[in-house]
Amino acid sequence: MLTIHHLRIGRSIFTVWLLEELGVEYELVEYHRNPETMRAPPELREVHPLGKSPVIEDDGLLLSESGAITAYLLHKYDPQGKFGPDDGDAAWAEYTQWLHYPEGSVFVPLLLKLLSTRAGGEQPLLDGFADPEVKLHFDHISDKLGDNDFILGERITGADFGITYMVSMAERLGLLAPYPTLADYLARNLARPAFQRALERAVE
Repeated sequence: MLTIHHLRIGRSIFTVWLLEELGVEYELVEYHRNPETMRAPPELREVHPLGKSPVIEDDGLLLSESGAITAYLLHKYDPQGKFGPDDGDAAWAEYTQWLHYPEGSVFVPLLLKLLSTRAGGEQPLLDGFADPEVKLHFDHISDKLGDNDFILGERITGADFGITYMVSMAERLGLLAPYPTLADYLARNLARPAFQRALERAVE
């Protein structure tokens, strides 16, 4: 059986959501952050050298990195391509770009904003870099979404799991006010039955 190592408060809930969308049977192993440092517990290093989450184990494979996990799960458990790109090389390339864009580009400025907030207020060095980058990326995401329900059109794809995580992180940081369409996008995705099942399984 597939196992997901899930760290509370973070990105791995979005991998649990994907598993629920796919209807894959899985075992969930839950970890709690250190309440003082908000770092992962040392037990996660016993699973993977980086000690981060999500990590999955499946048929002897140990895999980290959210984008790689999403690609693997869809390759193995979505043979009909329900969550994949439309046909054609260009569609596949665009899908792959958006699949890896959240962690590759968007996460760093959001992380800097998180660190700035936890440091107690304005941090010129952090905010001076992060603020224009956040605007750059969320303008881009908002423009791409447009009037669509999902980031690549009218049906959900693997790219939406990572994008939803980034938008949810921005909401927690109070950065979504200029982007009502992204707030609606987030609300739609978090209301999906599969996401609600993921919350029931992984949070409560």
